[in-house]
Amino acid sequence: MSDLSNQTCQSIDCDKPAKLQCPTCLKLKIDGSYFCSQDCFKKTWATHKAVHKAKIESQPHNPFPKYSYTGVLRAVYPLSAKRQVPDEIPRPDYSESSIPVSEEKARGTAIKVLTPKEIEGMRKVCKLAREILNIGAAAIRPGITTDEIDRIIHEATIERGAYPSTLNYYKFPKSLCTSVNEVICHGIPDQRPLQDGDIVNLDVSCYFGGFHGDLNETYLVGKVDEKGKLLVKTARECLEKAIAIVKPGVRYRDFGKVIEDHARKHGFSVVRTICGHGINQLFHCAPNVPHYANNKAVGIMKPGHVFTVEPMICEGTWRDELWPDNWTVVTTDGKRSAQFEHTMLVTENGVEILT
Repeated sequence: MSDLSNQTCQSIDCDKPAKLQCPTCLKLKIDGSYFCSQDCFKKTWATHKAVHKAKIESQPHNPFPKYSYTGVLRAVYPLSAKRQVPDEIPRPDYSESSIPVSEEKARGTAIKVLTPKEIEGMRKVCKLAREILNIGAAAIRPGITTDEIDRIIHEATIERGAYPSTLNYYKFPKSLCTSVNEVICHGIPDQRPLQDGDIVNLDVSCYFGGFHGDLNETYLVGKVDEKGKLLVKTARECLEKAIAIVKPGVRYRDFGKVIEDHARKHGFSVVRTICGHGINQLFHCAPNVPHYANNKAVGIMKPGHVFTVEPMICEGTWRDELWPDNWTVVTTDGKRSAQFEHTMLVTENGVEILT
């Protein structure tokens, strides 16, 4: 303990003049932790040490020090407080409970054919989702944190009278997913600044007028190496080639071969554990849309079907694992992954890209 200026002792039921300060508080730059004696300090220790813990947790830190990360990326906490949505904005059924009850009840049901009125609702929400993604993408630069991008996306969403679909969906804590480098998908925005040479995926979804819209894109941060550029380019092309086959009568399982053939041609692999999905009044519903060849997806496209295709393309292995946050999906070899996604409508003659 260091001998400092006169203060009042912080020990319970003691107001004697104090000249001693907690050494840990000095190290952590916490002001005002004064005590009159070693005895008073020891008597208060059980509660006083909580001050140290609170200070440490408020500073940028790795929240999973015992987890063996697969690559160089680390989570950087603390997460910012949950962002608020104005009361007047309509919200999905999971916004408070975190459980999408209507979605869970619909599991196992047939692929929904949307009415013309429902299709118009999807057009509106998907247009908003595109606007919101573009606003977030414009902020990408070395030095900005993914949490700051989350703030920008959140504010752009509520300004449009929409609800950010990811917020509290099965307890996801943020308003978009930000997936950097080896993160395949579902990365949680945090305090890590983007670095020159990173690639980052922004996955935006919003709820408006009773419908969800969903899209994502991967962006280059500063100067990215040639292999990273090729990875991102190939992921975009995989989505484009998938969209090109959409029309009535095509099987949902057929996307996988088109996507995997193109990825493999450039030396890349395709993630298998995460699929595209149906989307309408429900955030996720039938059909499941796998992106790898020889899958067993059920269903044939019909006019009025609305769904996403969102291939995740990897530099190395397609195998993945989950961070201890129970959301962030990463490659098991720590190599990079890139993704692109559109929400699309099957028309009488082909496809309409809604996002």
